[in-house]
Amino acid sequence: MKDVNMRQLYLYFAWIVSVVATLGSLYFSQIRGFIPCELCWYQRILMYPLALILGIGTFQNDSSVKKFVLPMAIIGWCISFYHYLVQKVPAFSEIKPCVSGVPCSAQYINWYGFITIPFLALSAFSIIIVVMILLKSTNQEDK
Repeated sequence: MKDVNMRQLYLYFAWIVSVVATLGSLYFSQIRGFIPCELCWYQRILMYPLALILGIGTFQNDSSVKKFVLPMAIIGWCISFYHYLVQKVPAFSEIKPCVSGVPCSAQYINWYGFITIPFLALSAFSIIIVVMILLKSTNQEDK
């Protein structure tokens, strides 16, 4: 019974993180008017469905969604990490992943000298990955 409650809590927490990340992304682009670069779009493509998939998994108490969520979150994490490096490490900014529109090295926000939009996405993907791993270990203990 305790593990069932923990699984539900893990799913709910991951869903909340994905919803906050999705709403934050929409806030930055639709309200603040920040135009997303190419790497931002890839991160969005991976985060937005997570809000839907995790929402369905949470409300159906179906922890099997981890098999879809974990790969998407890992790919999103890799893109976010690379994007953060492009913004913060001069050697990476010389690589031009964005060929049109807003450059990927642009920093619309830079809170405390290190928190940028890709850092926020990286944090969200990291939390989701950790929660999915915890969810997986909880499921294995039940078997």
